[in-house]
Amino acid sequence: MSALLSIGWEPELRGLLTVIIGTVALCGSVYLLLGTNLGIRLGLLVAMAGLFGWMLMMGVIWMTYGIGLTGTQPSWQPADPFSIVRDGKLLHEAGVIDGPVTVADDASYVEIAASAASALESENWELLPTDDQGRGQAIAAADEIIQVEAEMYAAGEYEAVAVYDRGGERYPKFGDSVDFIAFFHKPHYSVVEIAPLLPQREEPGRAPARPVIDESQPHQYVVMIRDLGSKRQPALFITIGSGIIFLLCCLMLHRRDRFLAVHLSGSSVPAKA
Repeated sequence: MSALLSIGWEPELRGLLTVIIGTVALCGSVYLLLGTNLGIRLGLLVAMAGLFGWMLMMGVIWMTYGIGLTGTQPSWQPADPFSIVRDGKLLHEAGVIDGPVTVADDASYVEIAASAASALESENWELLPTDDQGRGQAIAAADEIIQVEAEMYAAGEYEAVAVYDRGGERYPKFGDSVDFIAFFHKPHYSVVEIAPLLPQREEPGRAPARPVIDESQPHQYVVMIRDLGSKRQPALFITIGSGIIFLLCCLMLHRRDRFLAVHLSGSSVPAKA
C-alpha cells in the first residue's frame, strides 16, 4: 500500500515512471518486432537508425521554431561595472554617455533629470514610447534589480518615468530586407529612469491617491544589458548528436549490405560502395 501511495502522490516518481514505461512500451515494442523479424543485432541497428533519425528531424523543427526542449530565454541583466546610477550627473562617470551632463551648481534635481535626458537623446539613446512592448519588459527587469537585488525601494515607493534604448543591431545584412544570415548582434543596452515618490496616506474606503514624484530627491538610472540567452542551444546539440548517431547507424547498415552482397554472390572481394 505504501508503494502504491508513493507512486500515486509523488510527482517526481510518477514522472520518472511515466518516462520509463513510455520508453519501454514504444521503443521496446518496435525493437521486439524488428528483432523477431530481422534478428537481434540487425533489428537493433534498424531501430537505432529510426529512433535517431526521428530525433534528428525533431531537433531541426525545435531549432527552427524555438519550441520543444529550450534553454534560457532572452532577458535583461545588470550591466557591468555599474548597474544603478544614483544621479543624472554621474552618467558620464558610469560610462553610459560619452560627454558630461552640463548643469549649474545650484540646479534642482528636476533640472538635472531634464539635462540628463537631453544628454542621453543627443548620444543616440532612443526614448521608448509608453505603448512600446520593450518598455514594459525593461521596467519589469529593473523592478527585479531595484526591489530584490539592490533592495533600494519597495513596490509603490518609486515610478519609472522613462526608458532609453540603444544598440542590438544585427549583422551582416544586405540592404534593409535581406537579413537571413545576420547571426551576430551588437551589445543591446537599456536605461530605466526611476523617480522616488512621496509617501501617501491611505484612508479606508477611499481610492488610493495618485503617485506624486518627490522632487527633493534625485532620479536614479538602472543600466542593463540584453542577454540573448540560449533558447535554441539544447535543440542544436540534440540535432548534431542525433545526426552523428544516425549517420553511423546508416554507415553500419550500408557496410552490412555490402558484405551480405559479397557473401551471396560467392565472391571473396568486397563490393565497392
